[in-house]
Amino acid sequence: MKLIRLSAPGGLDRLELTEEDRPEPQPGEVLVRIRASSLNFHDVMVALGRIPCADGRVPMTDGAGEVIAVGDGVDAFKVGDRVVSTFYPDWPDGEATPAAKRVIPGETVDGYAREYACMPARAFTKAPAGYTHVEAATLTCAGVTAWRGLVVCGRVKPGDTVLILGTGGVSLFALQFAKAAGARVIATSSSEEKLEKLQRLGADEVVNYRATPDWGQKAKDLTDGRGVDHVIEVGGPGTLAQSIAACRTGGHIALIGVVTGFVAEVAIPALFSNQIRVSGISIGARADQEDMIRAIEANRLKPVIDRRFPLPEIAAAFAYYESQKHFGKVCLEL
Repeated sequence: MKLIRLSAPGGLDRLELTEEDRPEPQPGEVLVRIRASSLNFHDVMVALGRIPCADGRVPMTDGAGEVIAVGDGVDAFKVGDRVVSTFYPDWPDGEATPAAKRVIPGETVDGYAREYACMPARAFTKAPAGYTHVEAATLTCAGVTAWRGLVVCGRVKPGDTVLILGTGGVSLFALQFAKAAGARVIATSSSEEKLEKLQRLGADEVVNYRATPDWGQKAKDLTDGRGVDHVIEVGGPGTLAQSIAACRTGGHIALIGVVTGFVAEVAIPALFSNQIRVSGISIGARADQEDMIRAIEANRLKPVIDRRFPLPEIAAAFAYYESQKHFGKVCLEL
């Protein structure tokens, strides 16, 4: 089988295409023919060595394909099932624990930049009905993160206003989940072309954050001064102050990303005086993924896919992702 291994300490020039024997499932495992994966910020950090991992690790957290063999004791899947990976195979439901988050495909164990993967059955869920493998591969990280931030922790409801930042996978999934829930969406980007695409996808209002540096106040103005109910905060230090400014009293910020850095100065009085609730979101549990998939099927939602690359061009896929030209998910096809 073909696969990618990442040599320590990381770097796009250290992603090597190689061939190895196909594994066979042990008791409790399934053998999946991986057909697609999708890129996330987490995968970029691993590939560049900013999240250290073992020498020779197979990268990529997201994986989708079909089951071709099952080990003894597996009754959740059968041969032919179309499946998608989970980010935390050992986090079944409820609140996370350190033990539940110890195993991360593509980081602490081998991921899905490979044609075949033997993993415990709990490492997968069924893929949404009618989804292609590429579409299913977008769900593991970006989809579940948006779902947990907006639905599980945010408890979004009809009539709420949701502010999304940018046009990455998490933000676009949040837009779709918000609209399915009957919420109003305000979206930001620095590109007029992308703002038009956001409107076509369902955004009710758009703001060019480059033309309007005080975009948090602008978002608040668009709610007649009340403020937004939810912010899907993917930026981090460079955007958090504006996200706080956009919130209503008692609003919710789903703190997800660190695209602009890792350390921020936070106006503490603005948080407590406005009773703003901040939820730290680190993907989600297997049960969250299953709930999200049921909602996807009920609402016939489809992910936004920007571009696909073959597995041997994984370094080019990462370079394209880093260019920030994409609108939606960047994927690998195997």
